[in-house]
Amino acid sequence: MFSKACKYAINAMIYVATLPQDTERAGLKDISKAINSPEAFTAKILQSLVKDELLSSTKGPHGGFALNGKPEEIFLSQIVQSIDGDSLFVGCALGFENCSENHPCPVHHKFKAIRDHLTGMLLTTSLKDVADRVNIGISFLRY
Repeated sequence: MFSKACKYAINAMIYVATLPQDTERAGLKDISKAINSPEAFTAKILQSLVKDELLSSTKGPHGGFALNGKPEEIFLSQIVQSIDGDSLFVGCALGFENCSENHPCPVHHKFKAIRDHLTGMLLTTSLKDVADRVNIGISFLRY
């Protein structure tokens, strides 16, 4: 459902959100290790998140990445939108370009219900919601 880049982006944002607020910024190496992602790929993803102002980035010995806002004000939908665009929210399950209510693909009506439910979850789930689950040990960023 999500691209590989989007999965890594969500995990990276969750990882940064799990860090104590008085912590120095998270470094690329730490993030990439925490989410089990190649460093170069992680760097590109993080730069996209910086460009879309979900993360801030500082260079130098005490540099790194930090959330650009409060974890309770950043939603999973924003991360998905940043990396994968809006295709998950409006796209056809079979990839048809002109799938619509008036000209549906064979699975349009069943997929629309799933897509709407997923969209609702992404729009209402904040980084704080998921980071809290990781911090108390009931969810994990790696297998």
